[in-house]
Amino acid sequence: MNAMPATPPLLDPAVVRPDFPVLAREVHGKPLVYLDSANTGQKPRAVIEAVDAYYSQYNANVARAVHALGEEATTAYEGARDTLAKFLGANSRDELVFTSGTTHAINLVAYSYALPRLQPGDSILVTTMEHHANIVPWQLVCERTGATLKVAPINEAGELLVERFVELLTPDVKLAAFTHVSNVLGTINPVRELAKACRERGIASLIDGSQAAPHLPLDVKSIGCDFYAVTGHKMAGPTGTGVLWARAEHLEAMPPFFGGGDMIRKVRFSGTVFADPPHKFEAGTPNIAGFIGLGAAAEYLSGLGMARIDATEHALLEYATDALKQVPGLRIFGEAAHKAAVISFLIDGVQSHDMATMLDLEGVAVRSGHHCAHPLMDFYGVPATARASMAFYNTREEIDRFVEALTKVRKLLA
Repeated sequence: MNAMPATPPLLDPAVVRPDFPVLAREVHGKPLVYLDSANTGQKPRAVIEAVDAYYSQYNANVARAVHALGEEATTAYEGARDTLAKFLGANSRDELVFTSGTTHAINLVAYSYALPRLQPGDSILVTTMEHHANIVPWQLVCERTGATLKVAPINEAGELLVERFVELLTPDVKLAAFTHVSNVLGTINPVRELAKACRERGIASLIDGSQAAPHLPLDVKSIGCDFYAVTGHKMAGPTGTGVLWARAEHLEAMPPFFGGGDMIRKVRFSGTVFADPPHKFEAGTPNIAGFIGLGAAAEYLSGLGMARIDATEHALLEYATDALKQVPGLRIFGEAAHKAAVISFLIDGVQSHDMATMLDLEGVAVRSGHHCAHPLMDFYGVPATARASMAFYNTREEIDRFVEALTKVRKLLA
């Protein structure tokens, strides 16, 4: 018999937490308990220092100057692309397009890949659990082309009905777009299986990896999709950064999405010759400091070990789920068998916004609202939920404080 793979050792919060300055602060006179990492991840000193070093030591534009500062900036900026290519498991650094985030990346694919190809009668397939960023761009290109949007269903546990998804991959479907990890439910979708089903039918696939990149080991080659998008600020990097990974043949065939400086080889009034990918899609001065910081974030996460991060967060998820189930009247939305450390919940008789506001007074930061997932809220028949999302820098003691505060809030509001 094959031995089960050993669970990697969990990260020690006493070692990790000092890397994050914000975790030492107080809110309303109480120690901060930050449980909103699905919204944005906190930044380690390595990232903060990398951004500071750029602005304080070699602030210059990239790919435009031969002086020392310009060369140093370009080396650091393009070095971040190398780091991120390794982090994602790409074949080549040239498969990575720098974007402002997953929303930008999906729009790039929508307008540069899908729009020129779609015709009336064609379809794009998404799932019920998608973020608005993986719904609205497809609706917009469908409106312009006469194509339609198809939706694969989920069950009450928040799991994608894979057989139904595959059944919906009919010849009219030209692209399937689905999340790796749900930002509301924490559901981890079987992306390799989904991408394989698409590939067997000649259908391109795009994966929203925003909630996966900070938490799971990634290898886009083994996943087998055509496009994979990540957001920097969710994976310990600066805001306004992200990456679109795409197969080289797609990037070669796709027209530019933005036009301007640095994405050209030669410009004449009679026409323009564009640069090779990925620079063909990176017009204008980029967020240089941000991408240098994102490279530092990828190095930091890799140094901790993504398998260890995954194991640490899974242990926190189990502990928090068991604790929350002891709170009377609390309902958890999404209890998939494979799940990341995200718990959306409501308490009978308590509005999510009121709950989050009162928890904040106890020093506990959670998210409340529709989480940019209106169709998913409609599926569960609720306008909004509260959401506690954990990261490897959280502790069991923080979860205990969260549940204690939640019990207090329930008595006040229910």
